[in-house]
Amino acid sequence: MTEDLALTPAAERVLDVASRLFYDNGIHVVGVESIASEAGVTKKTLYDRFGSKDALVAHYLRRSDERYREHVRAVVERRGRIAPARRILLVFDALEEWIATENPRGCPFVNAQAELPDAAHPAREVIREQKQWLLDYLRVLARDTGVRNPRKLATSLLTLLEGAAVTASFGIVPGAVGTAKDVARHLVGVS
Repeated sequence: MTEDLALTPAAERVLDVASRLFYDNGIHVVGVESIASEAGVTKKTLYDRFGSKDALVAHYLRRSDERYREHVRAVVERRGRIAPARRILLVFDALEEWIATENPRGCPFVNAQAELPDAAHPAREVIREQKQWLLDYLRVLARDTGVRNPRKLATSLLTLLEGAAVTASFGIVPGAVGTAKDVARHLVGVS
């Protein structure tokens, strides 16, 4: 992420600590005092680097978004040249891997959206952009299949992915992403 390239080592520590605490505990529960203390910086340093807690939250989500985008692209691309419909199914594999290794408590964007009702909060735009990117990515993959209405297919796939991510976070439906992938197989015509 280009914005992160300019971060000082102290700012990197702040962002790393804030990211972990926001995801593990919730945005509203975590105060800047605890972030600064655990990162080994003063509150002044935190505010000098990020301006506000709201901006820090947006930065945390931006970094999460970039990491997720890179992960999805890598999973889809590492399979090389396969049928376009099968490429779509790889997005479900990417989500399943991500949940297993990075986000067992659910999607950080959905979690943040629930905590940030103010549409003017700077993180809300980051959340919208992340979901829009995923929809656009799915639309490109859907278009490559030759389907008549790639937008409709992409919307259905996004709904399956988001529902699977939320359902998986409850821990009561084993294989939620796999179940969503099975439904997606029918949508894209892969048996």
